[in-house]
Amino acid sequence: MNTQLAMSRRGFLAGTAVTAGLIALHPFSAHAQANQAHLRIMETTDIHVNVLPYDYYADKPNDTMGLSRTASLIKAVRDEATNSMLVDNGDFIQGSPMGDYIAYERGMKEGDVHPVIKAMNTLGYDCSTLGNHEFNYGLSFMDKVLAGANYPFVCANLIRGTELAANPRDDKLYLKPYLILDKQIKDGSGNEHPIKIGIIGFVPPQIMVWDAKNLSGNVATRDIVQAAEAWVPQMKEEGADIVIALSHSGIDTKKTDLMENASFFLAGVDGIDAIFTGHQHLVFPGPKDFQDLQGVDTKKGTLQGKQAVMGGFWGSHMGLIDLLLERDDSKWKVVSGTSEARPISERKGRDTVAAVKDEPKVVEAVDAEHKATLDYVRRPVGKTSAPLYSYFALVADDPSVQIVSQAQTWYIKDLLKETQLKDLPVLSAAAPFKSGGRGGADYYTDVPAGDIAIRNVADLYLYPNTVRALEVTGAQVKEWLEMSAGIFRKVEPGKADQPLINTDFPAYNFDVIDGVTYRIDVSQPPKYGVKGEVLNAHSNRIKDLMFDNKPIDPAAKFVVASNNYRAGGGGNFPEINESKVIFEAPDTNRDVIVRYIVDQGTINPSADANWSFASLPNTSVLFETGPKAKDFIGDVKAVKIEPAGEGEGGFAKYRITL
Repeated sequence: MNTQLAMSRRGFLAGTAVTAGLIALHPFSAHAQANQAHLRIMETTDIHVNVLPYDYYADKPNDTMGLSRTASLIKAVRDEATNSMLVDNGDFIQGSPMGDYIAYERGMKEGDVHPVIKAMNTLGYDCSTLGNHEFNYGLSFMDKVLAGANYPFVCANLIRGTELAANPRDDKLYLKPYLILDKQIKDGSGNEHPIKIGIIGFVPPQIMVWDAKNLSGNVATRDIVQAAEAWVPQMKEEGADIVIALSHSGIDTKKTDLMENASFFLAGVDGIDAIFTGHQHLVFPGPKDFQDLQGVDTKKGTLQGKQAVMGGFWGSHMGLIDLLLERDDSKWKVVSGTSEARPISERKGRDTVAAVKDEPKVVEAVDAEHKATLDYVRRPVGKTSAPLYSYFALVADDPSVQIVSQAQTWYIKDLLKETQLKDLPVLSAAAPFKSGGRGGADYYTDVPAGDIAIRNVADLYLYPNTVRALEVTGAQVKEWLEMSAGIFRKVEPGKADQPLINTDFPAYNFDVIDGVTYRIDVSQPPKYGVKGEVLNAHSNRIKDLMFDNKPIDPAAKFVVASNNYRAGGGGNFPEINESKVIFEAPDTNRDVIVRYIVDQGTINPSADANWSFASLPNTSVLFETGPKAKDFIGDVKAVKIEPAGEGEGGFAKYRITL
């Protein structure tokens, strides 16, 4: 069965459509009357300049991403639907090396059209709103990008200047708060009628923190729900039959002022009929995200009973809301609906394969910029004064982990410097991602000293995580490290050549915390197991834990820079979860590393040996690593390492005398 035919069978149609000889019926079509119509509204969100299915960091194709693939889903829906619309939910300007190439290398002159806009202009959008990343390169740059679009933008809570009016309707907004589109819609009997469709947009108020250097003194933001409560009644007064919210804001059911993820409460605003969400890089509806939240139906795709969708990120999904509208006299209203996040790829066993092909016109639109971006990522953007390698990342402080921590600390300190948290000490937690294991004897970071290119960053940081900052106590720092130390087996003092590494413990959960110093006593049993369970409650592997050359105060407060995986409870670290998060950064850890390299010019990733093993006389242990490790033994200062023969599967065996 071809892809389009398969989609027609599982899709929703306005009335009936014939695709490849198959008549596909919309689930509402059996009871559609002359006074009813089906409206299909498609969403893209969080494209982040990922126009093509290509990972520029890894410098290879990737079937899980790319607007050119999402465009094929859009085309299929349009081919089968009588009434359809397309909207975008923001975060399109920044987020891939193509975006950085345009901003930092080529620039934007008056009249230039940004490549992501070139691509989006081919797809016939009805409207878009702004995401938080639109501001990363400054307001002037953003204005030039928006000017190239052949579709409008709306945002109801971004104010020009610094003054918020007493009444939100009196705010001097940066863009129009909403649009009311005069459309023709075809009903179930094929007759056309006029309909007024209102579209209103919102951006997270947190842009004033995330991009303070670009925005402070120039713009201000208002609470999303407060803005909606002011403007939606006016849209209805002006005749909007239905109101669609473009909410570059995620889903959270805990209400606070100036909420970052306010889409759930936006659904509670009277007059809004459907909500297109984004920002969180998650999928809604679906079986994984947003489970067990009261008022959130992950099967029907509703928030407080209203249809909603979140279409993943980087083009991974197309969001789709189908509304059954009914006409009463001359007005239309929503009587029912469905939501779907339709993916561009699918899993087959251990592999991810494309579910659709590229839309040629999108590929052609950015061909020149794609080639220029390849040159850009392959060209040096800075230098490293020492080699970056991870051969000894599990047994000694390591340069590949060190540079990640340096970049995270640099980034978080800069973001917090104007906040009430500016005086708290910043630590950084990072783990090795490429450290052999199931990846094989060559699965290690290995970047020589000298020029470093953007694509090398994938060697340092494999995953598209985003930066998080957590507030923890000195006692929690110690338990964090106790959990990390579970990667080591218990060692018997005075015995030679004992195995050191517990291979069941994932290397990506071996966090090194930079900014403190400590030793690990492997003669003690691990306190925590692989799943975070307490194995030995009274064990203390972490010794001599110091901050600022003094024993750490268990009650002292620290900010720890990490990633969304760890901050969300990934790895089951004791007390490390979302409740400790004080800052959700909008940037990926990869992007932060690139920015740090560009800012520094030449980086110094030499490990500072802030951790080591506690001394155990007449004791030695064995571990395995890649055969190229022999070239770097002399760099490791905190521990004595020597060759100990060949391991299995091409690995080399090494001995540490404790």
